[in-house]
Amino acid sequence: MSTGTVVLVGTVLFVVGCSSGGTGLKDGGPARTETVAKTAPPPSPGSSAESPRMAKIDPVALLKADPKVSDEIKRDLKPCVGKEYPIDVSYGKVTGNDVEDVVVNVLSCADAMGLGSYVYRQSAGRYENVFSDEQPPVYAEIDRGDLVITKPVYAKSDALSYPSGEDVITYRWSGEKFTQHDRVHTDYSNVVDGGGQPAPAVTEKN
Repeated sequence: MSTGTVVLVGTVLFVVGCSSGGTGLKDGGPARTETVAKTAPPPSPGSSAESPRMAKIDPVALLKADPKVSDEIKRDLKPCVGKEYPIDVSYGKVTGNDVEDVVVNVLSCADAMGLGSYVYRQSAGRYENVFSDEQPPVYAEIDRGDLVITKPVYAKSDALSYPSGEDVITYRWSGEKFTQHDRVHTDYSNVVDGGGQPAPAVTEKN
């Protein structure tokens, strides 16, 4: 993976969850979560909250300035409703850095399918893209210091609400890049229980 860098453009996060029926990114299947980063009030001078690890970023500006983000993602990155962008942002330590890393997920407006996932690592005031996955459906999150990528698997006849299975891939930081540590594939049966959810059938762990 190349090591291009992106200059931090903003310091305040203006992102909330996307709404159904909006316009912007293309339609697709469901995302893993609906958690969305909220805008945090600025810390008062001299408070402990002024630590660099608490700094918030403008994810839209970060993505648009990043040469590793595809032109398609940049072109379709528009608000769903008003100023609400279909982006989830989370902060946490996943690269062994002294300050928190930033995980950004770009979703579709209509059904919140994950279209692209990115991890940014801060160094000398700049954010470097150290991980990208633009093969939808995809969703990235931090789990106990690991980077976990979830990919629903669809057959041709699957409804968007009921994928045939799911791949969960765990990555760990090796000092310079992420390397795959674990991969679990789960196949779901065609039987739907009373709650309307597909029942897990077979799980394979690599």
